Amino acid sequence: MNAAKAKRIYIAGHRGMVGAALVRALQSDPGIELVLRERTDLDLCDQADVADFFSQEQPDCVIFAAAKVGGIHANQTYPAEFIYENLMMASNAIQAAYQNKVARFLFLGSTCIYPRLAAQPMTEDCLLGGPLEDTNEAYAIAKIAGLKMCEYYRRQYGVLYHSAMPTNLYGPGDNYHPDHSHVLPALIRRFHEAKTGSQPEVVIWGSGKPRREFLHVDDLAKALLHLVDLEDPPNLVNVGTGSDLTIRELAELIAKTIGYSGKISVDLSKPDGTPVKRTDISLIQSTGWSPTIGLAEGIERTYQDFLQETKLKLLREV
Repeated sequence: MNAAKAKRIYIAGHRGMVGAALVRALQSDPGIELVLRERTDLDLCDQADVADFFSQEQPDCVIFAAAKVGGIHANQTYPAEFIYENLMMASNAIQAAYQNKVARFLFLGSTCIYPRLAAQPMTEDCLLGGPLEDTNEAYAIAKIAGLKMCEYYRRQYGVLYHSAMPTNLYGPGDNYHPDHSHVLPALIRRFHEAKTGSQPEVVIWGSGKPRREFLHVDDLAKALLHLVDLEDPPNLVNVGTGSDLTIRELAELIAKTIGYSGKISVDLSKPDGTPVKRTDISLIQSTGWSPTIGLAEGIERTYQDFLQETKLKLLREV
């Protein structure tokens, strides 16, 4: 990180998986002062609260990793909350940053912003080229609004506000909730419990045929810091690995990592979501960044983190 360009960096959502990865990457840099706020101390959905925070803290740079997130079940169950909270957080922060002359704002979105049947691999210019995936439309619309705000503020006001769209993320600090987590952490928990409980079978949602791409969160953190160092970054850029696998193949890889040897079956009554979702990462690679953590290595590291979290939870309950 170039300390000369940004000395006070506000990481929104520093308790989340992405925010925590950014803190790990920056906390040892003596030239950087991190500005952090707990959710109980700063409500990003409260316009006045956000305006007061920016006026008082005057950060040089914002990396906006705050979001209400969840898997298919959560998105389908709480669409009103997903669109409202994500719209409010983005709008309040971008406007307050501009009003307080924040020089740099990097907004974090998701590749779910792209059309459900976008040509594969997905390039940045396929945005708004077709209908979104129904199961996460509310979240996607809010993220599209945020990235467009950054684009329009940059165009009209000349501020360096830009966006990054990461693919499916995983790694330390992930959410392993049985109902509200994304597919990779959900499968880690499911296979771990099946192994420890000597269960003969693990059932995965849907057909197992959809293809997904996965990026380790530490790779994303490096990509985001790379982007805020660029003098003329793209308005919108994909961050991923450029490779994918089926959900069935993912399940088999996780089972192998955990050491589960039982049967893997599918539940066709559950939704598959988008059939294929893989990013074209040629744009960010052209700026000098590429991922370094392979999926097998990343899953092993994530499983070790899961075991540590499980151990700590048991100790807290004693």
